[in-house]
Amino acid sequence: MMMDELQFALDGIDILCLIVDSTAEFGPGDRFSIEWVRRFHGPVFLLLNKVDRIHKQLLLPLIERYNREFEFAEVFPISALTGEGCLDLVNAWLARLPEAPPHFPVDQFTDQPERFLAAELVREKAILITREEVPHAIAVLIDNFEETEKLTRIRATIYVEREGQKGILIGKGGATIKKIGTQARLELESILGAKIFLELTVSVQPRWRQNPALVRRLDWRRELEQLAASQE
Repeated sequence: MMMDELQFALDGIDILCLIVDSTAEFGPGDRFSIEWVRRFHGPVFLLLNKVDRIHKQLLLPLIERYNREFEFAEVFPISALTGEGCLDLVNAWLARLPEAPPHFPVDQFTDQPERFLAAELVREKAILITREEVPHAIAVLIDNFEETEKLTRIRATIYVEREGQKGILIGKGGATIKKIGTQARLELESILGAKIFLELTVSVQPRWRQNPALVRRLDWRRELEQLAASQE
């Protein structure tokens, strides 16, 4: 993704949050992220995740290290696993975000097209079920989404970066991928109010996050525009 595309992605954002792993050393990836957030002209929060895994006396030096690189509006040590610090973070968001009328009807679940909602639900279930065995470097793309009066058929591919991750997602005898598919299917049926047939495959795509074509396909708005253009 080019810098002008990154700048476009920041438009309309009220608060920007930089999430980092508090157990990892500060490195080139952190410097790159900070250079990116410098383009944002609003408040930037630093979220130090996984604080349940480090000694508390290490937090202050870590915060000072990041503050030397950028002046963050607020810093929140949090744990996504235990929920530590998350309530303070939510309250800070609410305190800073401007009030506005609702953009969508109260009965509208999401503004995302159904095929991209399906991809996000599959990814969510994959992460929750495998937990810490597979990192969050999981991408899901919908290969086929076919709706009929009685059934919606969805075929999706889960992309990971290594063969070992593929084995974990599939599980012994296919048990894990079956569990992921079942949970995603049941939630989709509840949301969409339709009978779903969901077929999942797992593919290894080394360094997929450095693949511009794949990353662009994960942008549902860009993909929707291209789908609409192809039908004109």
